[in-house]
Amino acid sequence: MSIEIKNLTKYYGTQKALDNVSFSVGSGTVVGFLGPNGAGKSTLMKIVTGLLSPTSGTVLVEGLDVAENINQIKKIIGYLPENNPLYLDMYVKEYLQYTANIYHLSNTDKVVGEVIERTGLAPECRKKIGALSKGYKQRVGLAQAIIHNPQVLILDEPTTGLDPNQIVEIRNLILELGREKTILLSTHIMQEVQAICHQMAILDHGVLVANGSAEQIGISTRNNRRQVEVEFNLPVDEKMLLQIANIVAVEKTGASTYVLESDSEADVRQDVFNFAVQHNLAVLAMQVKQKSMEEVFQELTKNKH
Repeated sequence: MSIEIKNLTKYYGTQKALDNVSFSVGSGTVVGFLGPNGAGKSTLMKIVTGLLSPTSGTVLVEGLDVAENINQIKKIIGYLPENNPLYLDMYVKEYLQYTANIYHLSNTDKVVGEVIERTGLAPECRKKIGALSKGYKQRVGLAQAIIHNPQVLILDEPTTGLDPNQIVEIRNLILELGREKTILLSTHIMQEVQAICHQMAILDHGVLVANGSAEQIGISTRNNRRQVEVEFNLPVDEKMLLQIANIVAVEKTGASTYVLESDSEADVRQDVFNFAVQHNLAVLAMQVKQKSMEEVFQELTKNKH
């Protein structure tokens, strides 16, 4: 199910939370929203669900304007808020039956049983929600979000506060759900985006500063330069390395390891090999150095506004 966001702006009083944000999400895509605290991620997700109204702009879900078709939209969207509000005194099964009744689902026992099995809640389903671990509470939140089989899932920081094992379990569940649903996921964890998402949207101070796959965003921040890391069998004078065609900067990172920066996107590895042959050196290792997602994120969100 496709989502189209057009010129979305949101003010809280005089504070601008979103600034003319536009992008689209294809059907069956998992999109990761990244950004510093206060970037506008949660505001954007609440507008998509219909919980907040934008100051201006529109959100279309499968061509339906969210503001004008809120009852239809609620039937096709599942939402897990960041704080995951739950009725802690209710039993897991009781709470999910209550949620199923809110959606007027038929055969609630069957539906609840299926969602408990799918989210791995079976071992804990007879406990009160308040007695569950944080990981199982997140599973209950996911279960209520998918109980009506929505075509779109909005997940706000679904792995916050979980231990490493719980994070892996929730990620695997989201990956499974992503095979059949369009998912919008906000997170601060770069590895999460790389592990789960097909597309990422980076927000900073309410502005969409990047949108696309991790590879596309990485390429867009290269500034037409490329770095190659090379290890020789012997140390080399750095001034000699600057004689290699297109190399404009050299950084020594080890006894005989160097990062060479070219002034273009040209592949300089063959020139480096030729240099080694000419100077009776052996190349022990060489690789194109890619920016990490953390480096890309910092570059896009640091001192931009």
